[in-house]
Amino acid sequence: MKSLVLESAKGVRNGKIQLCFSQIVETGRTNSSVLGLLNASDERFAQQKPRYAWMTAEPADVLVQFGIDVSGLAEGDVLEIGMVDPRLASNPDVTLNLQIVETTEGTEYDVANFETRAKRAGKDGDFILSEGKYIYVNTTIVAGQPNHKIFTETTRESKATDLISQALGE
Repeated sequence: MKSLVLESAKGVRNGKIQLCFSQIVETGRTNSSVLGLLNASDERFAQQKPRYAWMTAEPADVLVQFGIDVSGLAEGDVLEIGMVDPRLASNPDVTLNLQIVETTEGTEYDVANFETRAKRAGKDGDFILSEGKYIYVNTTIVAGQPNHKIFTETTRESKATDLISQALGE
């Protein structure tokens, strides 16, 4: 696992701050794509992209825990930070990590916005399902080692399959 990065802080409603974190996460899954395997020595195919997590915070607590004064950020203002391996002042010996938890039980918002919230194979790709249910991915920041929960037995549901089913009246 690569180091966590505190990327930025953004002013949001009610005087709160939204912190953006990123980390390249190794989930233990191997690339089984034939295209990926046949291009394993091409670094463009081996690049891992960082995962992101956003956490809402009180400006005073960001100052206490990370030593960053974000009190002057108005709603919509962004402060680029780029702090590698941030530590909480209250627990400086423990590393922070991004944790991924997949679930088929989406929030009300997730379910109402499944087109953008459900897991897909690529930005506009097929939906990834577990036992016929949409998968929702939640990321958060944890102190210590992350406990990822990622579905391994999944299927894909393509828009083409939906259109064919609708055309056949299924």
